[in-house]
Formats: sequence, C-alpha cells, structure tokens
Amino acid sequence: MTTAHPLRTQAEALGATLPPLLAEAQHMAATIVLGDHGRRQPGMGDAFWQFRPAMPGDSLRRIDWRRSARGDVPYVRETEWQAAQSVVLWVDGARSMAYSGARGRPPKSDRARVLALALAILLLRGGERVGLAGHTVPPRSGRAQIDRIAEGLLDDAADYGAPVPEGLAPHGRAVFLSDFLGDLAPLESALGRAADAGVTGALVQVLDPAEEDFPFDGRTIFESMGGSLRHETLRAGELRARYLDRLAARKDRVQALARAAGWQYDCHHTGQGAQLALLWLYRAMERRR
Repeated sequence: MTTAHPLRTQAEALGATLPPLLAEAQHMAATIVLGDHGRRQPGMGDAFWQFRPAMPGDSLRRIDWRRSARGDVPYVRETEWQAAQSVVLWVDGARSMAYSGARGRPPKSDRARVLALALAILLLRGGERVGLAGHTVPPRSGRAQIDRIAEGLLDDAADYGAPVPEGLAPHGRAVFLSDFLGDLAPLESALGRAADAGVTGALVQVLDPAEEDFPFDGRTIFESMGGSLRHETLRAGELRARYLDRLAARKDRVQALARAAGWQYDCHHTGQGAQLALLWLYRAMERRR
C-alpha cells in the first residue's frame, strides 16, 4: 500500500476550486487585447519594428531601397528583438489569504490565483516563459504550462505568507501577490535578492474591503484565520482610527520597499472587478527597465 504524496493530496483538495478559477482566468484573459509585450527594441528577429535613417557603419544589405526611394535619405529596416523573457509568479497561499469580509465576495486567495493565472495565460500567449517561485514550476513556454501553474498554486500552512525568492530568473520579471499583512522582513529580503539579480517586477497587495474600512463596533472577537492570534474587545469602534493608521503605514512601507527595488506597486480590493488589476499587471510586465 502506498502513501499519497503530500503535494498530491493538497492538489486533490484544491481540485474543486481550481477548475472554476482557471475558467474565470481564461475568460478574463480573453477580455484583454494582446499588444507588443516588453520587446520593443531593435535586435535579432523576424518581425518588422521600424525604419530609421542609415548611419555610418550600416551595411548596404540592411538598407531598404523601396523605403529609401521615397526621399533623399537612405533608410534601414529594423526588426524587433524577440528573445522571450522569464516571468516568475509568487501567490501567497497562507491562511490569511482565505479571508472574505462578506458572503458572496471572493476570498483574497481566489482573487490572487485568478489574477496570477490570467496573467500567465496572457504572457504565455505572447510567447514568454512563465513559472512559479520556489523551483516547483520552472519558467517554460507553451499551453501546457498553465496547467502546471494551476496545480502549483497550493495552500501553505502558515497564518501569513512570505515570498519565495528562489527560482527568480536573473534579469527576468516577477510578480508577488499577497495581502502583505505578516512580517515584512522576508519581503524586504526577497526584493533585495531580486534587485541583486537584476529582476524587476510588481507587488500586488490584495485586501478585502472590510480590512480597509474596519466596519466593526461593539463587542468583537478578532482572530487570525489559523487561530494563532485572538483579541476580544467590547469597544471595537474605538480601535478603528489606530487600525487605519497602522494599515496606512504598512501599505506605505510595502510601497517603499517596491520603489527601492525598482518594482511597481498596486493595491487591489476584492470588492472591485479583477479586469483593471489584470490590465495593470500586464502593462507592468511591459515596462522596460
């Protein structure tokens, strides 16, 4: 009798949720019109990019005589650099991401997975290599990669997640999706290692509207999703101002860490539609260093 591998057990547990999330991601990706993705610079390739005036040192073979015949200046036909870039995704699967402040609103984990899967679909369609941090799903191209990424989005056991810097491709791109409500030291370390490797990317802080508004009053019991933290108060409303100040300071800190590493930052609420966040992410991946 064999024992099921823990990762396989977790994958089977997610079997009821990942197909709908993948279907939602595919539908959302279909709403985004694909454009040129991050390669807009001259280099080796087959795709035409632009004409430019010929300069000393250009070979005669590079001159486009048809375009040059329109005027007195010879023009060179440039092709577009088409080397695929590697994009590595880290999606926080910790228990804090399972929170939803209202019935019918998706938990943060579902929204983060949908955004990651939809972005992966878009990037793979554009010919890029996409994978997951931690060496579990190395960056690859091709349609089959989206299934590997979907299966790799497994839950963690910790209350709060920490980004995994392993597996980032040198001089590639990366995306971290999390609520970033835990210790920020691992995030700072991961961004530092990414910067040292020439990796640029984006942080997406996914929050529930209740975490932004703090709509609590009277007797309230606050408990972490894993149950390791618990606080009871009879006057929750009196905590609102201090809570909002601390949340604002945390968001500022996350944004400052992103800026210091040369990364972009966005805060997304699960009460909002996901399309705008996906479009922002896709454009963030297009940004040239």
